Amino acid sequence: MKQIINESLASLESYIESKHWKGYDPYDAMNSPLLTLCSLNNSLLRTVYTQALKRVPINLRKVLWIKKGYNPKGMGLFLASYMILYKNTRSEEYLKKAQFFINWLKDNSSDGYAGRCWGYNFPWQSRAFFAPAGTPTAVNTCFIANAFLDAYQILGDEKYLEIARSSCDFIIKSLNIYKTGDGKICFSYTPFDNARVHNANLLAASLLTRVYSITGEDALLDYANEAANFSIDYQNSDGSWNYGLESYQNWIDSFHTGFMIESLYDYARFSNRLNIMEKVDLGIKYYLRNFFSDNGLPRYYNNRTYPIDVHSSAEGIIVFTKLRNLDMNNLNQAKKVALWAIHNMQSRKGYFYYQKHKYYCNKIPYMRWSQAWMFKALVCLAEASGMISTV
Repeated sequence: MKQIINESLASLESYIESKHWKGYDPYDAMNSPLLTLCSLNNSLLRTVYTQALKRVPINLRKVLWIKKGYNPKGMGLFLASYMILYKNTRSEEYLKKAQFFINWLKDNSSDGYAGRCWGYNFPWQSRAFFAPAGTPTAVNTCFIANAFLDAYQILGDEKYLEIARSSCDFIIKSLNIYKTGDGKICFSYTPFDNARVHNANLLAASLLTRVYSITGEDALLDYANEAANFSIDYQNSDGSWNYGLESYQNWIDSFHTGFMIESLYDYARFSNRLNIMEKVDLGIKYYLRNFFSDNGLPRYYNNRTYPIDVHSSAEGIIVFTKLRNLDMNNLNQAKKVALWAIHNMQSRKGYFYYQKHKYYCNKIPYMRWSQAWMFKALVCLAEASGMISTV
């Protein structure tokens, strides 16, 4: 097992570095000048083009004049991964690569908001509004700010803590805040919507609490408590969460469930609200029972298997690895998920496929969605298993 995981990680690392961490994304259709023109500024057409290109197993992006690019969330995931590799090896080569991501992210944050924040390198259409490229999101900002916190805690440079602290200002001051009548809140997904989405809200709560654990600012903890309490109230009795509160957001999927569990776990640790671990335990039991087969195969939804998405594998590895202290069987589960993904979703060229469907496989090597997530997942697993020094 150790050899398989090490070889897989080395092969993936070689692939992503050969592409200089630049690539396509499942949702980058509106980076096509042709599709943008044909969309006629119509939200329905933009949605149709995006969903169609995402589902086609043949990569048409060159024909559609879509260029490869750096994705901010992907760059944040790579930064977090290379910091783990540097921490365990003290290799100057890993530090040099990490510095590349630090500099890129500093230079490519979104302007005009209360603090440091990041969006995507493509425009995207939601049900409620159209987001131009660079529109910052709570999700992207939290993942990237956490990577800067990793850099701060490993390298000791206060500049990286300042960046993460600045991202807290974006969350508190630039996002819209839904308030209940009993002291609970929900942060919006972007500054331009009022969506109540639990993974974004809990990610925000966990980041605020992690920064609080370093700076001791009670105001950050107060916001985090109010946000966490909101989403805790909406955890179903079986341990699951619906994606969001709107009628069209009542699905339950694998990787968003993983984000919620992971965020709630971090929130509980950093806030020292250890009684919340009961909610985490309920969530992880649901997650394992409903989203993973005995051999590590990940299900996309709680009520059906297909599409089998490598993003679900990656988040499963990360969640089970992170929560290994709650139950040592979680680390074994992470290894099962990793081995299934390696044997069934990794190309001989090193990259991971996007999705397996019942009758076909989409093998397009998306950089952010597939490679960045699997790289972080395998690095986390390698560290937890004491494998990194041999990578």
